[in-house]
Amino acid sequence: MQLIDTHTHIYLPEFDSDRSEVITRALNSGVSKLLMPNIDCSSVQAMLAVEATYPGKCLSMIGLHPTSVREDYKSQLDELEKIEGSHNFIAIGEIGIDLYWDKSFANEQVISFRRQINFALERDLPVVVHSRDAFAEVFGVLDEFRGRGLKGVLHAFTGGHDEMQKALNLGFKLGIGGIVTFKNSHLDNVIKDTGIENIILETDSPYLAPVPYRGKRNESSYICNINRKIADIKGMTEKEVAEATFSVSRELFNLNE
Repeated sequence: MQLIDTHTHIYLPEFDSDRSEVITRALNSGVSKLLMPNIDCSSVQAMLAVEATYPGKCLSMIGLHPTSVREDYKSQLDELEKIEGSHNFIAIGEIGIDLYWDKSFANEQVISFRRQINFALERDLPVVVHSRDAFAEVFGVLDEFRGRGLKGVLHAFTGGHDEMQKALNLGFKLGIGGIVTFKNSHLDNVIKDTGIENIILETDSPYLAPVPYRGKRNESSYICNINRKIADIKGMTEKEVAEATFSVSRELFNLNE
């Protein structure tokens, strides 16, 4: 049984003391690839260093996270686009809009999001979209690109049926992580009504660890718990969910064996 963690920040300092052990645990648990979204210019070097240490296993994206959008966002985007030209990235991410922590740069987040989507289309790359307290704003921007071949995933999806349907109508996948295992999560109802071909698995480690690790540091090997929960919800075997989500992830990110 093979799995892909489509969203892990394994390069962050939270893993500096035991990164090799964490990655080994993931590989031994059947996680064949760990996909790494970028945060901003300051995170690129650490991310690429991990990729170089684990070639073919840890794969990098490039993008400016919405919470990193500040006064210097234009120069950051210029630098990130320059870096993209010198490396083979698998996606543009993570990008999007986050109005939970700070709305000071809401307009700049929209501008940054739109620019990075255009960049993804120019490079024929998928986008990994972060949305927090901003579904209306995110879908408003994505609708501008309808019919242009844009593809991607709504990372850490927490929406209801309406948001699920809007995402699928745009051709996007749903990134399902540890939140689905939380007792008060409504995601089980959404996932019941979502075809398995529209779901990919992610941890968002070191954040949002699934039950029974909730509140602790998350890691890619815990994706097995997410896979198991989705199998329970959909009345499928763990192997069936793993095979389906593995195939969808490979196609979306154009991953070669």
